[in-house]
Amino acid sequence: MAEYVKKATRKGRHGADVELTQRVRDLLSRVENGGDAAVREMSREFDSWERESFRLSDAEIERIVASVDRTTIADIEFAQTQIRNFARHQLASMHPVEVETLPGVTLGHKHIPVSAVGAYVPGGRYPMVASAHMSVLTAKVAGVPRVAACTPPINGELPAETIAAMALAGADEIYVLGGVQAVAAMAIGTDAIAPVDMIVGPGNALVAEAKRQLYGRVGIDLPAGPTETLLIADDTVDGEMCAVDLLGQAEHGPSSPAILVTNSRTLADATIAAVAEQLKTLPTSDIASQSWADYGQVIVCRDHREMLDVANELAFEHVQVMTTNDDYFLENMTNYGALFLGPMTNVSYGDKVIGTNHTLPTQGAARYTGGLWVGKFLKTVTYQRVTNAASSAMIGEYCSRLCAIERFWGHKAQADLRVERYGAAVR
Repeated sequence: MAEYVKKATRKGRHGADVELTQRVRDLLSRVENGGDAAVREMSREFDSWERESFRLSDAEIERIVASVDRTTIADIEFAQTQIRNFARHQLASMHPVEVETLPGVTLGHKHIPVSAVGAYVPGGRYPMVASAHMSVLTAKVAGVPRVAACTPPINGELPAETIAAMALAGADEIYVLGGVQAVAAMAIGTDAIAPVDMIVGPGNALVAEAKRQLYGRVGIDLPAGPTETLLIADDTVDGEMCAVDLLGQAEHGPSSPAILVTNSRTLADATIAAVAEQLKTLPTSDIASQSWADYGQVIVCRDHREMLDVANELAFEHVQVMTTNDDYFLENMTNYGALFLGPMTNVSYGDKVIGTNHTLPTQGAARYTGGLWVGKFLKTVTYQRVTNAASSAMIGEYCSRLCAIERFWGHKAQADLRVERYGAAVR
């Protein structure tokens, strides 16, 4: 039975936060009823930010991109090349289908890009430059004709690097606008911002709740909560590496769980000691230490099988595997957002540059969904064609009887008419 060497002192929140839900509902209602005026008022209220137009002109974007350090631009372009390449390979794997299932009966499916996507790129404590790649660029690879992208100001300034990343990723419209007002404006639409069909991208609790409430009116990528990281490690690695990888994600926010699952008590103790030592010098220790204290865990298991069982039950967003048999976990894990196999990779590679998408399921959602990828921006739609009279009449007879069982008499009439017309033609 697994031993909890370090337990979390707080549990993650999975239920509804009534106060947050009502607050976001009220904010969405303000945008619904007040349009651009409400968006402007909320931007002043929450971000102390106002411009004549929140949308950047082409000339402004060009000047901003030109102002960014050339090395930074090259780094962004490298990251976007990796993400674009992988997204293109994913897209190439998605084939249309057309098959004749009976004589003269053709069934098929095709993939159609969503018409308009709103990409939210967070700012706040951390300017999330990489989120521009993950949302805007992936949507454009999928063939989305219009991508509107929003990012908040940072301390009253234009976030130049984030704007450059959005522009280089192919955003069709860039707005310096943050929070619920940005998500609501894109989803609901105002005079200044045409509505979109889908909202994607991470954000704070208010943004996540706004997306949840807007789902149905628009599509969303997936529900998002605090970042989660899980290390599955044995004595092939040391406490320093485990501590670095745990704290590298704990710094996301004060409620970001970071958990080590191991079959080595020695590694468990060494990791706890290394975390304490690294927190003395980590520049983001104010956040990471709180997250580790409240939500960090170290779990010692008997063997790899028990480690696997614990990991599947947790169903975490990021899972890093550093063991004598990483392929065992690749072959047998079923609940995770993304796997990082071996000590030569790590979660920050996936977050920033390696090519996979960093928008991933949290709070147990990995039990039923994967993360954002090129396929999320595509609608897989079906079609059918019948060109053989005998097949139409034969299918009609089956359909008629099945409709009668369900008492759908109008449906039955549709089938009966085909039986009458096309059955007679072949008799």
